[in-house]
Amino acid sequence: MCGLAGIFNLDAAPAPAVVLERMTQTIAHRGPDGHGVFVDRAFALGHRRLAVIDPTPRGRQPMQTRDGRYVLAYNGELYNFRELRAQLQAEGGRFTSETDTEVVLQALAAWGPAAVSRFNGMFALALWDTVEQTLLLARDRYGIKPLYVALLGRTLLFGSEIKALRAHPAFRTRVSEGALVEYLTFQNVFTDRTLFDGVHILPAGHVLRVPLGARDLPRSEAYWDFRFADDATLDAETSERELTRLFEQAVQRQLVADVPVGGYLSGGIDSGAITCVAARAVPDYRTFTCGFDVSSATGLEIACDERQKAEFLAAMYKTQHYQVVLKAGDMERVMQPLTWHLEDPRVGQSYPNYYAAHLSSRFVKVVLSGTGSDELFGGYPWRYFTATQGNESPAEYLDKYYGYWQRLVPDTLKPRLFRAGLHAAVSANDTREIFKSVHAEALRDAHTPEDYLNFSLYFEAKTFLHGLLQVEDKLHMAHGVESRVPFLDNDLVDFALRVPVRQKLRQLVAPERIDENLVGDKVGRYYARTSDGKLVLRRVLGRYVPESYATAPKQGFSAPDGSWFRGESMEYLRRLFFQDDARLFAHLERSVVQELLDDHFAGRTNRRLLIWSFLSLEWWLRTFEPTA
Repeated sequence: MCGLAGIFNLDAAPAPAVVLERMTQTIAHRGPDGHGVFVDRAFALGHRRLAVIDPTPRGRQPMQTRDGRYVLAYNGELYNFRELRAQLQAEGGRFTSETDTEVVLQALAAWGPAAVSRFNGMFALALWDTVEQTLLLARDRYGIKPLYVALLGRTLLFGSEIKALRAHPAFRTRVSEGALVEYLTFQNVFTDRTLFDGVHILPAGHVLRVPLGARDLPRSEAYWDFRFADDATLDAETSERELTRLFEQAVQRQLVADVPVGGYLSGGIDSGAITCVAARAVPDYRTFTCGFDVSSATGLEIACDERQKAEFLAAMYKTQHYQVVLKAGDMERVMQPLTWHLEDPRVGQSYPNYYAAHLSSRFVKVVLSGTGSDELFGGYPWRYFTATQGNESPAEYLDKYYGYWQRLVPDTLKPRLFRAGLHAAVSANDTREIFKSVHAEALRDAHTPEDYLNFSLYFEAKTFLHGLLQVEDKLHMAHGVESRVPFLDNDLVDFALRVPVRQKLRQLVAPERIDENLVGDKVGRYYARTSDGKLVLRRVLGRYVPESYATAPKQGFSAPDGSWFRGESMEYLRRLFFQDDARLFAHLERSVVQELLDDHFAGRTNRRLLIWSFLSLEWWLRTFEPTA
């Protein structure tokens, strides 16, 4: 786990080492254990190291092959590196360290870019071929580790974080109005754009090869993608047995480290089951919970605080347990550092993740998380209602599903809310077409509820999960912590894609529609009626937690912001958005923003997600100060 940055002058101009040093230094938080720089005429590569496996100097990066031809900077962990090492040794490979980095380097040197298809883990990497003068960039299957690129004239910049690119003197920070329209529609960005104009994220499961002399940036190539396809030969008993084996194998694999390892623990089955397996293998396993002061919360937002459930499991598994309790004011004081590290706002409220990562960093260097299970096994059943209403055609399904995924600003509100610049961006960036492009090909042969539900799972894995993973990486690396996600082990994912959707979801006909703005209510109301979602996984993970936990409704990790935004945090919001200096009003109409806020303050409409996104954008504009 580390950070990388690089400069590649495609016109063969010398790459400035002093600029690369500056770029690498901006991401020092990702790697406090060491740094290195490599320069080869027009190419320069920098690295910051967080030492997790073989923390000796033998793991220093950038790392070169014995003959000096290939140079690697790598951010991630391979959980099958020992198996790959044995294969390489059988082919004559010789190793000088115990790191997975050296395995990645020799695998790419021996097998070429196709080697990435053999990697089981999380990674973003840059490989320089000193002979062919060609750069290879690659990112893991699911997008657990980020990698950004920007072409400034004939200079290609790349790095683990956008702030590394911004350290180059030719970089200018401007708002990407296309990405802004996407974010304000979906609370996410589905294309490869970011809010920084000209900066793109390399798509998950893709490689990019760039030769010296290239006139433009070549297109990246996909080497893997999700493919949800029911295997009719799998009965429920077989699925449960195999998922049990693969789940335990995944957790055991991701415990490998030469530094302390811990995990998050809430009241849910995912983190509880991971903790159960991990605590058996790791003496004095440490667990962490982020709780909330719900004294001013109302309704089912009181259920946001899961400390009591977590403490019960910690006692049951005999872990060393630590917790942090957040109050309304904690959001206000963390927005600037949160924005600086997150860089590109995605999905919902993320400041609790920042505090949780800070807590874990005091005790461990590696922490296990339950991210990924919901997207693989149907953990958001209230979202799939459009897939099971007798759709007559893929176009009808897309219309209904697109209507649902306008999480923030629906098309009908955009004419009132967006100012002139964004109106032009809307015309040039049709969000329905962007939505459709995520996987339009898969819908051509869709006919049954199962077909549409598998597309819904694909869509969320490609978009919502990708957003969650970007947040997870940035906010953990802000504190020098490596976050691992056992549910995204390759073998477990490959099998999950085959499990029939009817083993994941019971209610395939007319499930209840739930307001996404609600925190506990959407889960509790849906589950009380249907007992639906993650059926097969609940039966598997129920072997590790008490029955009451296995059968309880899913509780997302979220603060009671709906209550706080109309209570303790209301004055804070008024100071930001009812004054003349709010930066957001350069893009949005002041009167409409204030009208939407007043609706929430008065309790007429729950706009929790929209308010958080207004906050995120306001702080983004203040923190990065785009130029005109």
